[in-house]
Amino acid sequence: MSTPVSVNVAVIYYSSTGTVHALAEAIANSAEQAGAEVRLRRATELAPRAAIESNPAWAAHADATADIPEAVPDDMLWADAVIFGSPTRYGNVTSQLKQFIDMLGGLWQQGELADKVYSGFTASATAHGGQESTLLALYNTIHHFGGILVAPGYTDPAKFIDGNPYGTSHVGGPDTSIDDNARTAARVQAERVVRFTRAIKKGLAT
Repeated sequence: MSTPVSVNVAVIYYSSTGTVHALAEAIANSAEQAGAEVRLRRATELAPRAAIESNPAWAAHADATADIPEAVPDDMLWADAVIFGSPTRYGNVTSQLKQFIDMLGGLWQQGELADKVYSGFTASATAHGGQESTLLALYNTIHHFGGILVAPGYTDPAKFIDGNPYGTSHVGGPDTSIDDNARTAARVQAERVVRFTRAIKKGLAT
């Protein structure tokens, strides 16, 4: 029996009050269960402490996750697949995640971001709060990377329940915990990313 191809997955996200963090943990755990080596990394916070302290949920989450390593370009080099996460910000990704992506210009020029698998997840306070446009905006970046986009689509019966083919998502504010539908969607997406990354990596090696 041949040895399974190793897969490195970086889950890189920004979360202010914890919803996207919970999704990130669910995706990271599912990727590990699917046999991948996983790095869970948060984007560097840009907001001043005064702004963070003005929102108790934001301040509490910032303190609770201070020990999670911040994402650095080396995480992109290490990864065979990258799953980005961001809450919606007026239909786009947060400035914190965008700054991390903007720091990758050197790797992009060297071709180091190409031929990796990419996927994304998000959250919004309302059902039509920009989830689709946020993920589509993120995925535009993947085309510039020369990356391989692996979205969940409607490839599993569970996807007809959560209804988002672009990526795992959650609707609700900081007081609304992610539900079983979101956790199932996270598992489906993570398993699909690991499966296709393994197949692509094996194919590129032959």
